[in-house]
Amino acid sequence: MTGSLTIVGLGPGTPDWITPAAQAALDAATDIVGYGPYVDRVPDRTGLTKHASDNRVEVERAAHALRLAAGGRKVAVVSGGDPGVFAMAAAVFEALEAGEPGWRAIQITVEPGITAMLAAAARAGAPLGGDFCAISLSDNLKPWEVVTARLAAALAADFVICLYNPISKARPWQLGRTLELASQHREANTPMLFARAIGRPDENLRILTLAEAVAAASSADMATLVIIGASSTRLIAREGAAPYVYTPRSVTKSPCATSQGRT
Repeated sequence: MTGSLTIVGLGPGTPDWITPAAQAALDAATDIVGYGPYVDRVPDRTGLTKHASDNRVEVERAAHALRLAAGGRKVAVVSGGDPGVFAMAAAVFEALEAGEPGWRAIQITVEPGITAMLAAAARAGAPLGGDFCAISLSDNLKPWEVVTARLAAALAADFVICLYNPISKARPWQLGRTLELASQHREANTPMLFARAIGRPDENLRILTLAEAVAAASSADMATLVIIGASSTRLIAREGAAPYVYTPRSVTKSPCATSQGRT
């Protein structure tokens, strides 16, 4: 095999958040494969061919990329954020497992990126300072009953919860239903984030209480990352500025507690 395939994380939006390794993979590629808006983020240059496709053909897109690599091309499959978080890395390996046996000889590399929950957390402070999890609210690839079962377990375990794909035109009700479920486990004043398009010119970060978030659920969209705080998540008020949001490393209530073995 003379070709190769690299799955590249482009980060949330700003070029400043693309790692040098990811940029090197883009610079070396002969072909860029991905969802149209992500492909558009890669500048045109001589010798580069772009293969843009729709948002719901991930496995077909991955198979196309594998065929190109098997034919000797240096392929970069691009994802927004991190390619391993609800994105193209899993789709490529799914296509690899089900595809031509010869594809398994292709050199495949994954270059990580900054995923939306890390970008949003950095803007707000340190809401992921304790245990946390990520759940996609999309039911395109799993039943809604599975989504709600996982949500209920994470809420009962008092994780900070990062919600990807919170709402769309086809399913405008799911975030509201999720926050109603959260209200059964969290206090009404639990800190929450609605982080939209972080890293892009139109970014917007809202720090809400859970009660406010329930009322504002319909204002989110697919570009919004939602973070539900744990019972220990705290706000640090600042005069003339938004508060910092953080979750202590310790499960004690003391804001100055140290974590196990590290400070």
